[in-house]
Amino acid sequence: MSDMSENRPGWGLTATAFTVVAFLQLPVIVVVLAAFSTTSYLTIPPQGLTLAWFGKVLSDPTYLSAIRMSLILACGSTAISLVLGVAAAYALFRKVLPGSEAVTSFLMAPLVMPAVVVGVALLQFYSMTGLRGSLIGLLLAHVVITVPYVVRSALASLSGLDLAVEEAARVLGASGFEAFRLVTLPLIAPGLVAGALFSFITSLDNVPVTIFLISASQTTLPVLIFSSVEMGIDPSVAAVSTLLILATGIVLLLAERRFGFHRFV
Repeated sequence: MSDMSENRPGWGLTATAFTVVAFLQLPVIVVVLAAFSTTSYLTIPPQGLTLAWFGKVLSDPTYLSAIRMSLILACGSTAISLVLGVAAAYALFRKVLPGSEAVTSFLMAPLVMPAVVVGVALLQFYSMTGLRGSLIGLLLAHVVITVPYVVRSALASLSGLDLAVEEAARVLGASGFEAFRLVTLPLIAPGLVAGALFSFITSLDNVPVTIFLISASQTTLPVLIFSSVEMGIDPSVAAVSTLLILATGIVLLLAERRFGFHRFV
C-alpha cells in the first residue's frame, strides 16, 4: 500500500494538470457558448439560448457549398494519401529504396516547413504550370500536406510487425501482393486509420495553403470562416465552428474506442 501511495501524483501536480487542460480548452468553450447567443454579435456569456444560428448555417448556400468543397478535398486527399503513403512506408520499411533515411526526411518535410512557405511555393509552381485555381491543383496541394501523416503512422505500425508472418504467407503460396493485402494490411490497419484521420482533419482545417491556391469561384469552410472573421464576427461563425468541433470530437472518439489509434501518433 505504501508503494502505491508513493507512486500517486500529489494534489499539486493534479491541480496543475487540470488547470492547464482547462486553459487549453477555454477557447473551445467560449466558441461553443457564443454559438447559442440570441444576439447578432458575439457575447460571452450568451444573452439567452437559441439554435437559430445553427439553422442559418445549415440553410445558407454559401456555407453548404464551402462544406461540400471541404469534404471533397478532405476525402480525395485522404484517399490518395493512403495509397501513396502506405506504398512509400512499406518500401521504406523493407529497405527497397536506396537512401531510405533521406527519402523519409523528404516525405516528412511538409510537417517541418511553415504552411505559408508551402503555400507560396505551390502558388509560384502552379502559376508556371497553369494549375492555379483548378480543383486538381488544390487537391494535389492537400495531398502534399497530408501524405506525411500516413507515412508516419504506417511506419510506426510496420515497426512492430514481424516480417516472418508475411514470409510464412508467401511460403504457403501467396504472392507478394496477396501476402501484403491479406496479412500485413490488416495488422497495420489501426495505424492507417490514425493516419487517415489526421490527414482528413488536416485537409479539412487547412487555411494557409488553400487560401493561396483557391480560385475566386471556390471556397472551403475554413477559408470562408477566416474571411467572415475579417469582415465582422457574428454567432454563425461560432455555430459552424461548434459543428466542426463536435464532428471532429465524435470521429476521434469512435476511432479511439475502435482502434486505439493514439498508439500510432
